[in-house]
Amino acid sequence: MVPKIRRGSRTHGLLVYLYGPGKRDEHTDPHLVGSWDGFAPDPGRDTSPDPKVTLARLTAALDLRVNQLGDKAPAQHVWHCSVRTDPGDRTLTDAEWNTIARRLVHAVNLAPEGDPDGCRWVAVRHADDHIHILATMVRGDLRRPRMNYDFKKAQAECRRIEKEMGLRQLKPGDGTGAKTPTSAERFKAERTGRTEAPRETLREAVRQALAGAATEAEFFTRLHEAGLRVKMRNAPSGDALGYNVALPGDRNREGKPIWYPGSKLAPDLSLPKIRRRLAEDIADQTTQPVAISGRPGWSPPARERRNATGIVERATVLLDSDDDEAAAQLVGVGELLDAVAQTSPAVTRAELGAAARIFERATRSHVRAEYADTRAIRSAARGIIQAGSALGRGEDGGTTAMLVSTLVLVALAAARWHSARGHAQQAHASRQTADHLRAAYRQAAATPIQVMRDQGRALPEAERRTHETTIHATLTERGLRADSTSTKTDALAATFAQAEQAGYDPKTLLQEAIDLRELDTADDVNDVLVWRLRRLAQLPAHPGEATRRPQADTGHPKTSTNRTSTRRTPTPTARPTTTFNPRDRPPHR
Repeated sequence: MVPKIRRGSRTHGLLVYLYGPGKRDEHTDPHLVGSWDGFAPDPGRDTSPDPKVTLARLTAALDLRVNQLGDKAPAQHVWHCSVRTDPGDRTLTDAEWNTIARRLVHAVNLAPEGDPDGCRWVAVRHADDHIHILATMVRGDLRRPRMNYDFKKAQAECRRIEKEMGLRQLKPGDGTGAKTPTSAERFKAERTGRTEAPRETLREAVRQALAGAATEAEFFTRLHEAGLRVKMRNAPSGDALGYNVALPGDRNREGKPIWYPGSKLAPDLSLPKIRRRLAEDIADQTTQPVAISGRPGWSPPARERRNATGIVERATVLLDSDDDEAAAQLVGVGELLDAVAQTSPAVTRAELGAAARIFERATRSHVRAEYADTRAIRSAARGIIQAGSALGRGEDGGTTAMLVSTLVLVALAAARWHSARGHAQQAHASRQTADHLRAAYRQAAATPIQVMRDQGRALPEAERRTHETTIHATLTERGLRADSTSTKTDALAATFAQAEQAGYDPKTLLQEAIDLRELDTADDVNDVLVWRLRRLAQLPAHPGEATRRPQADTGHPKTSTNRTSTRRTPTPTARPTTTFNPRDRPPHR
């Protein structure tokens, strides 16, 4: 149940709209379902020849106290609240809507129950799923009602009503959500054939332009490149104070562009807040991130996705630490999701785009990190954008699956972090994000995982059984409930064989992969470990599709195969170099 509150100055004009046909003839059978005394005249049920007379009587009755107050009456004396049920809810009766209206005017202190001097109000119903409450904000004793935080109070009362009436229970908000499109904006979008309101399109475009941007100039350049109209708001000195954006072709009835300030798209898209985010990134330009050392055949998108995977793992560890400082990582993860969605292969683009849009709600709360350090994760987003679009096959597709597998875990960590602080909407958005990321992972990982399983099945029987025994023993020893049957460990066995040829002791590498962070929230522990092992040992994320035994990669010098050592000495480039400072490394790494 969603209440929407507005203030106005024309009682009669609002009543004409409520009892009229609507902007698209959507109003049916308008009538009163409740009023301040239960005896207010109802133009919708009036049998007189001229309903306008009854409408005028109702207006006069509502404005009685306002007119008595004269010049001292407030200019915005009309309180208007529309209350709408969810499309999946049952149809409420007039009596139930009357109860809802009375509870709301009581909750916001307009007409407290039992107060004879409460404000005058009516509730009009002209559709099955909603009512409109109109009240005039002058009490019977000619004082103005105390209505501080009326929106929050109405929201809280709606949450209680939902529970008591068996309606869909919405998540309580905290005032940090982005502004939703108005009814007029939605109707115009439908008329013009748009799938969403311009406000939503612009919000996503601005967010994508900000993802990984290094400077303010780069941000505005990206806005122009995205095809948006941009208008700056400058001080007399010429310094930029803010910006407005508009969609080409989106004009008002006078033919002028409809501009949206960044702050009206989302609270964190105002120019001062964007500058603060960029300043945190630029604060230490002397420490430049070191890119992962990739193999000669890896494309730039594949290298950047590998680099980002390690950075996301660190963000997950920070969120699991339940520290308020992790709030900054949520913003960085949001930018990284935007970057991945923009450059993802076509097969995963829809799900990743949905994940990025939904996670936007999880990036904002009232928790502020005192020492925000998002340089690593914003640098990873910038690297992905600059590397360009990834292909849906080969190493690009494999590293997309590798990164998305880790993003699922960070989304679940974000849900736990928000839940611990009572952020219901943000936690719900994080869980929805994880669902979309799981779908994207299944699309991206299907081919590379199948190739690795084929390779595992093609290993010599003795070697395959040796690897399976090691996998089963290690997982059992670490208390993990993974499926260790041969059909589920084929990809792990193939990865073991390739890691061994790259100069690693597979068991030691597996233990290190397990130690990176918890695996309890993983849907498939085997898959997660496959990607961690391949990243740690710099193995191809999408090995050749031949089913023969994997051969040593030519990108690594040959190493000793003396089994007396517990771990072979890898080449200096065999492990990825992350962008973190040594002091930022998790304790278990």
